[in-house]
Amino acid sequence: MNLKAILEALLFVSERPLSLQKMKKVLQDYSGKEIKQALTELQSVYKSPEHGIELVEVAGGYRFQTKPEFRSHILAFKQGPPFRLSRAALETLAIIAYRQPITRREIETIKGVDVSTTLKTLLKLNLIKPAGRKEGSTALLYTTTPFFLEVFGLKSLAELPQITDLA
Repeated sequence: MNLKAILEALLFVSERPLSLQKMKKVLQDYSGKEIKQALTELQSVYKSPEHGIELVEVAGGYRFQTKPEFRSHILAFKQGPPFRLSRAALETLAIIAYRQPITRREIETIKGVDVSTTLKTLLKLNLIKPAGRKEGSTALLYTTTPFFLEVFGLKSLAELPQITDLA
């Protein structure tokens, strides 16, 4: 069988980015090197301008997504607004992303306002998750989720812009 065709089919039906480890587990007849090579070739194929989708590495795995230049067409087709967060939610999410793990009280100290409602919203959207309790305390610690990486198109938190780059 054609490995690239198999990978296309797996990526097409996967609801989340498909990790290399999961691919190796499913495709036991192929080595990790063969799978990685096939993924690289697929990425190259889908970079060409005759394709409206691309294969990207994001959130610890691979997924097909539409190319950014077709955003307006996609929005017109879906007839709905894209994923949106309020300014308060984005600020809180940024604090969590850069300072994680972090408690609600630590976030409130930075922002100067109550963030309980914002945290509930971010939890409901699966952008953050509780990650245990602060040592010697009952305060919950919050971190970002793999879905956060997926939404923002990041392979890992290391791809977040440096804070000095944002100033």
